[in-house]
Amino acid sequence: MSSTGAKNRTSNVNDGEHFDIEVPDTAHQISSDSWFQVAFVLTTGINNAYVLGYSGTVMVPLGWVGGVVGLVLANAISLYANALVAKLHEFGGKRHIRYRDLAGFIYGRKAYRLTWGLQYVNLFMINCGFIILAGSALKAVYVLFRDDHAMKLPHFIAIAGLFCAVFAIGVPHLSALGIWLVVSTIFSLLFIIVAIVLAVKDGVKTHSRDYEIQGTPSSKLFTITAAAANLIFVFNTGMLPEIQATVRQPVVKNMMKALYFQFTIGVLPMLAVTFIGYWAYGSSTSTYLLNSVSGPLWVKALANISAFLQSVICLHIFASPTYEYMDTKFGVTGNTLALKNLTFRIMARGGYLAISTLLSALLPFLGDFMSFTGAVSTIPLTFILANHMYYKANDDKLNHLQKLWHWLNVVFFSLMSVAAAVAALRLISVDSKNFHVFADL
Repeated sequence: MSSTGAKNRTSNVNDGEHFDIEVPDTAHQISSDSWFQVAFVLTTGINNAYVLGYSGTVMVPLGWVGGVVGLVLANAISLYANALVAKLHEFGGKRHIRYRDLAGFIYGRKAYRLTWGLQYVNLFMINCGFIILAGSALKAVYVLFRDDHAMKLPHFIAIAGLFCAVFAIGVPHLSALGIWLVVSTIFSLLFIIVAIVLAVKDGVKTHSRDYEIQGTPSSKLFTITAAAANLIFVFNTGMLPEIQATVRQPVVKNMMKALYFQFTIGVLPMLAVTFIGYWAYGSSTSTYLLNSVSGPLWVKALANISAFLQSVICLHIFASPTYEYMDTKFGVTGNTLALKNLTFRIMARGGYLAISTLLSALLPFLGDFMSFTGAVSTIPLTFILANHMYYKANDDKLNHLQKLWHWLNVVFFSLMSVAAAVAALRLISVDSKNFHVFADL
């Protein structure tokens, strides 16, 4: 389907209210990708360099029982919640290619703006995290071969931001990733396999490990709550309608195939490296697993370079809703290599990533802020909004038990969102005393 800059009005009558929302068509390609390519986009979103931290950020605070049960349950619940959103893609006889379009169609203009705000902040913080991850991977390569500390983490974050900007300028939209998804998968497998092999090697040599959850009872409560919120982050993108917009007809059937692939085969590498990393190092596992493993320098360098390059590609996926908004807003269509379009991408995307890189270098302990952002945006977008939208859209088709189920989900995840936000604020308060801006972590 060709892109267009025209605008459509969509209306919906619900509970006596009439919603007349002006929704722009997209300047990017839609309905052009197979379900398998979309499945690889989703799988790339899960098996990114963040997986190298889950042994330390999920398993260490939760332990074996809490970590394993939590990841398995989060996987199943995330599949369910994403399926609800996927089934609403053509609700009301129209494709909703953006999360905010779907929310606006069901609830009205205020929900349209609120959803866009939540999603934008969520994806912006995730992208900052990718830049920090890419910079950390580059620094890890540097310290393998030099110990002069001449270059600090902020320098490597700046280099990572530059690479991300060049890639963003060269790849115009999500569907254009194409072969880059294969490249991303190769990079993911490289750093995951290296991490697994070296962790197993270390684990076999270590005869005793401590799996006790560390801390005082009160600190455990906060860290466990924050880790439970991180379980949501592991499996969800917060941009499912934007990804589903690229899949060919029939969009719901094909998207369900992609989701089943993501939450079965797609999660296996992530689960393997998470569990094996924790098994090998126990409660001393680093929040970046490649810092815990021992092995040949060139192997560790290869894994870190792979993590760096995969982060550059993966960032492009999570930044695509922002790029689509800017391209559509300013009518960037036609030949992607045309001087006008190329200049716009350099200015718009380069500026966006410059701001992201500056914030990442300024606050490299952004993980705490991301936990807070996840609490106030990822959980609402993925679980609260998904369940309530499905309930609202199918109110006349659901029986009383089904309605009660969706309301229980809304209430439970609302409480979880509040608890996770409080835990994240505490972490921010504690870490702000230990770190300074432009810190070399």
